[in-house]
Amino acid sequence: TFPAVLTRSKSMVLGELSRVSRPCSPLDQEKALKAGWLKRQRSIMKNWQLRWFVLRTEALYFYKDQDETKAQGCIPLQGSQVNELPAHQDEPGRHLFEIVPGGAGEKDRTGISHESFLLMANSQSDMEEWVRAIRRVIWAPLGGGVFGQHLEETMLYEAQCGPQRLVPVLVEQCVCFIRENGLKEEGLFRAPGQTNHVRELQDAFDRGEKPVFDSTTDVHTVASLLKLYIRELPEPIIPFSKYTQFLSCAQLLNKDKEMVLRYLPISL
Repeated sequence: TFPAVLTRSKSMVLGELSRVSRPCSPLDQEKALKAGWLKRQRSIMKNWQLRWFVLRTEALYFYKDQDETKAQGCIPLQGSQVNELPAHQDEPGRHLFEIVPGGAGEKDRTGISHESFLLMANSQSDMEEWVRAIRRVIWAPLGGGVFGQHLEETMLYEAQCGPQRLVPVLVEQCVCFIRENGLKEEGLFRAPGQTNHVRELQDAFDRGEKPVFDSTTDVHTVASLLKLYIRELPEPIIPFSKYTQFLSCAQLLNKDKEMVLRYLPISL
């Protein structure tokens, strides 16, 4: 059973110490991208162990509990895949997903087989959160993983791979589509889009793809996608360092509009 400490972002995962890389210890100063309780299934005994998992760039680490500072092991993510697994009708309460390392089924020079790591989550929503977070880590070096990524990182990568832009490709594409097709749409940015399609578009951009919006694309779906991207930014559109300046501008708005324009910071 899961401990009472399981709140949001708490899940379960499967791994195996003999199958995971031990040398890659996480840097204490590196910020965790996601953390939570997960269960892992050992490859030999096939029993489940509850462990505290921490997702960082390039690897998923697990600890005996959340107070431990030394990881028991880690699952390298570069070149890997993560897949949701269908629920078994005999065990509907198990929300499973797996991490498949690059070269799965093969053996490295040490003779260790790169088998997949079976993972189980506390709920369907928790499993989906883990899968999305891990995919972002895997896809980020390939130009994906843009949701939840710092604007600076996204802009730096896109500048190296194409023409220089003022905003990320996703933002430019969404805004252009909305301006062409949605300015007269009732409830724009208020009415929800098609949830499944929003998720599909999010996954496509996170994989580094550039999905095309056409005449069949719902403008509310694109608006919802843009809102989701902005909402998941690590730092708001108005940076923390400029927040008080913008707040002061809002307070001066009714007093002197020309003064407000002069007071706004010209570089964010």
